[in-house]
Amino acid sequence: MTAPRDPNIYDVGSEPRSATSQVPGFDSLRGRIGDAAGSRRIGTSVWDLLPGQRAYPYHFHYVEEEQLIVLEGTPLLRTPAGWRRLERGAFVVFPPGPDGAHQLVNDSDETVRFIAISTTGEPDIVAYPDQGTIGVFERPPGPGQLRHFFRRVDEVTYDEGLEPPDPADLPPGL
Repeated sequence: MTAPRDPNIYDVGSEPRSATSQVPGFDSLRGRIGDAAGSRRIGTSVWDLLPGQRAYPYHFHYVEEEQLIVLEGTPLLRTPAGWRRLERGAFVVFPPGPDGAHQLVNDSDETVRFIAISTTGEPDIVAYPDQGTIGVFERPPGPGQLRHFFRRVDEVTYDEGLEPPDPADLPPGL
């Protein structure tokens, strides 16, 4: 009997990143190595960021904390403090909330490879400041079911659409 093969960061069977792969300028490959290894609470992905591309829009998480380790290349990192160049081996942490906003860009002619590690398993809310949108996500291992995006300009109050209760809707005799 052959033992199962453990996932390997150098052979991850990368898949197109479905959320942005249809948008020019956001071309990257992502291998969900944490899912492949059976991780339930920590997401780990190996990304190949192609030349001239962005990994994802500028964003921050309200729940997840992320870490990034650059394996190959020297990408540009955008944070609330501005832009900076990351060197091979750089380790960066993005805490939950606006202070953890980030975007990775490959402005070189070579593919950038990095590992992204994040807390997972809980629903998350993601803000996209440049787009004025918010995403609501389920974060189980695998693709999840809950994945919705909303424009912030469409915000409503807590009681929007709320009607006074009709006593006739209550069960009789309780």
